[in-house]
Amino acid sequence: MFTTTGWTAAAALSVAAAAAAPASACPDWEAAPHFGTITLQAGFAPDPAQYSITAGGTIPLERCFTGGFSGFVTTRPDFDLYWEGSSAQLTIAVQSNADAVLLVNAPDGQWYYSDDHRGTDPALTFTNPQQGLYDIWIGTYDGSRRNPGRLIFTEYNW
Repeated sequence: MFTTTGWTAAAALSVAAAAAAPASACPDWEAAPHFGTITLQAGFAPDPAQYSITAGGTIPLERCFTGGFSGFVTTRPDFDLYWEGSSAQLTIAVQSNADAVLLVNAPDGQWYYSDDHRGTDPALTFTNPQQGLYDIWIGTYDGSRRNPGRLIFTEYNW
């Protein structure tokens, strides 16, 4: 159901099984997003859909997850994506001059992480993506903040 470059499917699934600690100062999927809510339906146009973002954060992922999540994010998600319809795949990607990381809490309650898909830009591809809420964090590997970039959604190969 999930693929990513740079991680084996088994490693990604074992990492995805980790849950954020309910303690403060960890990613909180129930919190309101910093930059808003996006609704996309299968077959959306234009594809790719792109949104301006700011990558960064101060919460170390290593403190909140087991299994190899590295980097820094904020407590609140950056965006909430509501996905509707049926598609073969949905890719969520980030392009930034910073060494960005991508953290997603998917509708199945699993956590997914990516770092360095294309150079230092992360991407996650969901095969037959579930309908529902995808909470999205765009952080940085080194803890830097206020890094401009783009959040990208596509149904095509990335």
